Amino acid sequence: MATRILTLLALSVLSLVPPTDWRSAPAADWQAIFNGRTLDGWVVKLAHHDLGDNYGDTFRVENGVIRVMYDKYDEFGARFGHLFYKQKLSHYVLALEYRFFGDQVKGGPPYARLNSGVMVHSQAPETILKDQDWPISVEAQFLAGGRTTMNVCTPGTEIFMQGAMVKAHCTNSTSRIYGNDEWVAVQVEVLGSDRVRHIIEGQTVLEYEKPTIGGGVATGFDPAIKKDGTVLDSGYIGLQAESQPVEFRNVRLLNLSGCMNPDSPAYRSYFVHRDDARCTTR
Repeated sequence: MATRILTLLALSVLSLVPPTDWRSAPAADWQAIFNGRTLDGWVVKLAHHDLGDNYGDTFRVENGVIRVMYDKYDEFGARFGHLFYKQKLSHYVLALEYRFFGDQVKGGPPYARLNSGVMVHSQAPETILKDQDWPISVEAQFLAGGRTTMNVCTPGTEIFMQGAMVKAHCTNSTSRIYGNDEWVAVQVEVLGSDRVRHIIEGQTVLEYEKPTIGGGVATGFDPAIKKDGTVLDSGYIGLQAESQPVEFRNVRLLNLSGCMNPDSPAYRSYFVHRDDARCTTR
């Protein structure tokens, strides 16, 4: 019993030691969550279609990249779509590159030209109703056309900045302007409900905290899922299809939740969220 108490005290003390910056993580610790060949590990949800129905081959893999394509569409038909990664996440860094190309499909809304994004802390894809337009989530928004990128939008959610709720649906970042067909490398650092940071070229261009279910914009959802006031500390990530052709590549994940016991081979000094179950695996 005494040994167990000492062990617990030691782990409690260790949990107070500030982690090192995740930028120190070796390249081998980053997980490639897109294999460059297939969409294994991902699931499609398009508005007005059942989960898994990849209408028109909207999301496809060509030449080692994920492509959002509309060449098999007659018109957009408000088929706002997302490609969700299978794993629920809480503390992590998502890294990817995106590039816009081609012309917006007929019937796409004007605001969606040169517009895409990645959703974080999203509701589970299987809980999204058939005719729901947007998942309840927070969006790191990708834009071109003379606009800043890595903005934030809040379908069915609300966020806070410096302790105050942000009333606008979308908030601009401080990024520079990128070309319409330029590859842009971005990172989204998510620390549960404590903080989300949008990063480009090593610089934070937007930061907010306490993502919470609430607000409008999203429609067609299950009321049992949209419980306003619920603080979001975990969820799913989803690459967006919004009527503009776009490519994604080098989609990688660094989990910041793991074993925080230095005696375990699974320990990493950059972990910020303790998960003792991971102490038995590397």
